Amino acid sequence: MKTGALKSDMSSISENIKEVRARIASAAKRAGRRPEDITLVCVTKTRTPGEICEALKAGEFNLGENRVQELMEKYDSVQYIADSMAEKPNIKWNLIGHLQRNKVKYAIGKVALIHSVDSFRLAEEINARGMRTGGPVEVLIQVNPAGEAQKSGIALSECDALANEIEGRLPFVKLRGMMAVVPNAEDPEDVRGYYREVRSMFDGLAKKRGDSRASFDQLSMGMTNDFEVAIEEGATVVRVGTAIFGSRYYETEGLI
Repeated sequence: MKTGALKSDMSSISENIKEVRARIASAAKRAGRRPEDITLVCVTKTRTPGEICEALKAGEFNLGENRVQELMEKYDSVQYIADSMAEKPNIKWNLIGHLQRNKVKYAIGKVALIHSVDSFRLAEEINARGMRTGGPVEVLIQVNPAGEAQKSGIALSECDALANEIEGRLPFVKLRGMMAVVPNAEDPEDVRGYYREVRSMFDGLAKKRGDSRASFDQLSMGMTNDFEVAIEEGATVVRVGTAIFGSRYYETEGLI
């Protein structure tokens, strides 16, 4: 699958979004799914508040940041610009990068969903902060199905135990599903198998939850180069940066 030419000027962000949306719709149709059931997270790493607000003007209110510090640096500026719009967008920030426990306090209250929980100790810290702010805090368990040492995330074999521990011991953490990081691949077909494995684990965990499975419903998979394959394999959330904002992006941890 070819991603096509990328445009990087401000005026083209809305055009790029239209193209990404069309690709999401086509992938969903191939999988027998509805495009509206797939959430597009616009990954804003390295982007200015002005560029981010171009995405807001195009109707994209789900934003994703890799690092808490960068989120904090642009959070107020983006909100200030958004508040000046005629139709004020309801921005939902997603934290998609590795989260250190000492940074949790800065994220709580600013992010709608933390995609990158990869240990019980991190979940404990999120729970403690959620208890102070009235929580619960919505999170995903991050998995690294290829076991790449340079990337965060737990093995699929550890996912069931971590999910049970979070749900059984941490009342101020709301587990919504899973997030996958897979190897960077020139050919998206090379990572299809990983996405299929993650989807299988996700379905198994959802099935075990019975009546509560409706709230275990988020599967964050896919970035610019492979989000169509991820959708075909069951992703409900895709994280796209380069295809929207242009080639100034660089990929870190397979998150954009």
